[in-house]
Amino acid sequence: MNSHTTIPKIIAKNVFTLFNIVNIILAVMVALVGSYKNMLFIIIALANTLISIINEIRAKKIIDKMRLIAEQKPTVIREGKAFQLPPEDVVKGDIIVYGLGDQVLFDSEVTSGSIEVNESFITGESDNITKHPGDKLISGSFVVSGTCQAKVTASLEENFVNKLESSAKTIKTADSKLFKLMNNIVKYISYTLIPIGALLLWARFRVPGTTPEVAVTSTVAGLINMIPEGLILLTSSILALATIRLSRKKVLVQDLYSIETLARVDCICLDKTGTITTGNMKVQDIIPAEGADQNALQNALELIFSHIPADNATSKALTAKFARRAKNRATDDFEIIPFSSERKYSGVHLGTTTYLIGAPEFLTKDKEYLKQARSLAGPYRTLAVMRFEGDSYLRPFATNGERGSEASPVTTGRSERVENSHLPQLLGFVRLADEIRGDAHEIIKYFYTNNVDVKIISGDAPETVESIARTVGVKNPQAIDLSATENINYDSLVKNYNIFTRVKPSQKKSLVRALKKQGRTVAMTGDGVNDILAMKEADCSISIGDGSDAARRTSKIVLLNSDFAAVPAIINEGRQSINNLERSTTLFLAKTVYASILAILFVFLPFNYPFTPIEMSLLNFACIGFPAFILALEHNTDRIKNRFTKNIVQYSFPVGLTVSLCMIALSIAAHLQGFSHHELTTASLFITFTIDILLIYWISRPLNHLRRTLLIVILGIMVTVFAVPFFRDFFEFIILSQNGLFTTIFIIIGGIAVFEALKYTMRHLAAKFLAS
Repeated sequence: MNSHTTIPKIIAKNVFTLFNIVNIILAVMVALVGSYKNMLFIIIALANTLISIINEIRAKKIIDKMRLIAEQKPTVIREGKAFQLPPEDVVKGDIIVYGLGDQVLFDSEVTSGSIEVNESFITGESDNITKHPGDKLISGSFVVSGTCQAKVTASLEENFVNKLESSAKTIKTADSKLFKLMNNIVKYISYTLIPIGALLLWARFRVPGTTPEVAVTSTVAGLINMIPEGLILLTSSILALATIRLSRKKVLVQDLYSIETLARVDCICLDKTGTITTGNMKVQDIIPAEGADQNALQNALELIFSHIPADNATSKALTAKFARRAKNRATDDFEIIPFSSERKYSGVHLGTTTYLIGAPEFLTKDKEYLKQARSLAGPYRTLAVMRFEGDSYLRPFATNGERGSEASPVTTGRSERVENSHLPQLLGFVRLADEIRGDAHEIIKYFYTNNVDVKIISGDAPETVESIARTVGVKNPQAIDLSATENINYDSLVKNYNIFTRVKPSQKKSLVRALKKQGRTVAMTGDGVNDILAMKEADCSISIGDGSDAARRTSKIVLLNSDFAAVPAIINEGRQSINNLERSTTLFLAKTVYASILAILFVFLPFNYPFTPIEMSLLNFACIGFPAFILALEHNTDRIKNRFTKNIVQYSFPVGLTVSLCMIALSIAAHLQGFSHHELTTASLFITFTIDILLIYWISRPLNHLRRTLLIVILGIMVTVFAVPFFRDFFEFIILSQNGLFTTIFIIIGGIAVFEALKYTMRHLAAKFLAS
């Protein structure tokens, strides 16, 4: 379910399905021969469709309401007045203000100011591109530095990103094992249903004495057995219910299958700020450099933060501390050097003097300065403040704070920027404290207890991140500084380290990619544009509600309350859903296995098919749909072991093969002893019911109160149907003859023995050839 899903689309998706079309055709066939009671399956199919529609619409309404809360409205300028409008109300010609962290919502043209944008979704390259007045902005890109105003040149529907989606011939499906399983089942059924049905109907008419009613109803019974439509309903319903429950915890799930992906995660990458820490920064102190003046440091900070925008947690704390009234602002021409995650500094340029504040390693290579910075770090974020004299300083990116003049030339490489400047002077350091979350230690402990490795990827200094990591219990808290590492071997780094510092956005992406290459299922959390590349690369992305607009739009899960403590709840919810669905899937696939085998065999066997549609409707409800749904709601937060294939081999095949062998034996005995068709179908239901109960017992071990009650209820349903004359007549059961009863009991005993033998054999085959 995505942002483009509408209620009509949900209805159409659930109504116009291959299985529904097949059910309708089969119902018409049954009606034509006058066996109306055997049309019960169409009512169940319609009920399944209705329930699925209701669940998805309910989930969609909740998601839409939460998206309205999460969505940031762009600032639009009309006739000189600024408004915050929802995207659908923006029209061509409007002026939109873009800043750090914003996603470009409309194809636009820059009219004033300058920004750096990332267009990796188009180019595949992570390099940032500078946009000046007159340059085009492409919808879908995001702002990594600077501020600007841009004129909208295309409506929401005409945007490049929307045209790209609508013209695509294929849609990338969710990276979901459940999704792939459902698709494979549908594909298999689609290829075989019609030819098998035609052959089965032809074969039934070839059996001597078969009436049209018996031929059609037995063919229909064989085909509806092959359709695991309840499995698709169960899957969509369980994921929709999980989405609804998570919404109560203020978690926005933008893709239903992301619940499954996060449940499978075995490695989570955390951006320290906003996850381990609250993101509430405050200035701890300022420390002049040796030989520098306290007042000079204070004045530089006041000058910088009276001009640059407060567009992240650090700059907000510094602005609150050092910004002064407008009359104290610089009166000379000045240029702002906005913060960039690649450069890791910001500042202002006044005439021939430049003031910068940022990560010490990115401002200077002076060993004494860096040594002093490391000694001050500890648990604090330490920033260096530097002054550069001389107009040859090549500003990597600058915009005029007052008039929006064009940007200065762009250069790359930290050493080039410093060496081309005159008289660099370290004024001192600013230390900021980032409050550690009160529950951070418990959250980290939860991950380790649940077999999820923790990696911290941060732009901060190694000393700062190490100190915080030790406090909250991160294992192996030795940090590596990627700014000081050359010829990086990411595959080796992710094996040997858990903490990565001074990381650039492109490096975050490379770290996530290296983890995935090792077969890890990776989740990435983030709140800013510096996290977006890694979030897109990760299997599951989680954004913080008060983070950047671009991060929220990129992520699959949004924590609206910015409460990282909700992540364990999401993982638990997903594990419960997927573990239980893996178990419940066994019931549906066991039926599909024996239905497929019997449908093929009875094309060649000269016997009547041993089931009728109305009897199968009862069996499907009592032994498959009802227990599967109850078991799927159980509490189960064990780590997911990817046992779909193993479950099919260990559980579904033994049952499917056992039922098939029993039905062949019963058909031969019925033919030899002259059983009536009703006696054959009654005996077949007794036998299949017994084997199904064994399967339910098997997958429910160890028994608890709920599972014991479930088994008792299923037995009660079947005893009631057999014992009460009204139900017995309605479902066309009869009292078995003495020969029929002995034959049935004998086949049941033999079936149990075969089942146990196959179960033992398949379990050992699965252990030998299949990974758990």
